[in-house]
Amino acid sequence: MNRAERLNAVLDLLAETGQLDVDDIITKLDVSAATARRDLDTLASQQLLTRTRGGAIGQSVAYDLPIRYKKEQHAPEKLRIAHAASALVPRGAVIGLCGGTTSTAIATVLGARADIMEASPHSSLTVVTNAINIAAQLAMRPQIKTVVTGGVLHPRSYELVGPYSDIVLDRITMDIAFIGVNGIDPIVGPTVHDEREAAVNSLMAHRASRAIVVADSSKIGHNAFATMGSSKLFNTLITDAGITAEQLAAFAENGVEVIVAT
Repeated sequence: MNRAERLNAVLDLLAETGQLDVDDIITKLDVSAATARRDLDTLASQQLLTRTRGGAIGQSVAYDLPIRYKKEQHAPEKLRIAHAASALVPRGAVIGLCGGTTSTAIATVLGARADIMEASPHSSLTVVTNAINIAAQLAMRPQIKTVVTGGVLHPRSYELVGPYSDIVLDRITMDIAFIGVNGIDPIVGPTVHDEREAAVNSLMAHRASRAIVVADSSKIGHNAFATMGSSKLFNTLITDAGITAEQLAAFAENGVEVIVAT
């Protein structure tokens, strides 16, 4: 395990309970106490956690997240999906992130990558987002250029929605757009509860060379209110190992590549 992988593993352990002791890192990652402390100090300097005597706690934020973030479900699965998404992003890429807990996890993983956080006179990554919590999170990463779409704030999701988003999105292109959803069906495609969020997500997907749906397996086979586009637009899904063989076959039949995060 190299240093970057080890730092991500420390964050994975911290995500499970919100609190971590040096002894936990020593035992679970098979490293020395000095290495464990150095890793915690490194992550603290990147504001990804808060150091305590003998360990660390999850990094608090300067704003109060909506209830959908506080009561996040399937957190381990979403973190694995985030790592799989990050593996598709080369240094220097331009990516889109809509709102939601899975997209927030992707932002966290990208912000911890050693190659992206390496000091450079130029941005190592550009992130276009309509989620103000993601923008605030990435504002602490000077190596990441953060572009925020316009729009009206949706108070339940912290996403900017409405026609003002078109002004920014119509004038940019992206390499990859990662789109979180409330449901995804092999035939209907991805769906969300709010039609305004659907419109922004669809436009973000159209402006990207590759649009990827990120959804844990609990959302497969479910349909929400507003559709966003067919498999011709969203031809890749990143999900977790909970997807069934029948579901995999159904997506393949409809031309959707499925990446299973493990």
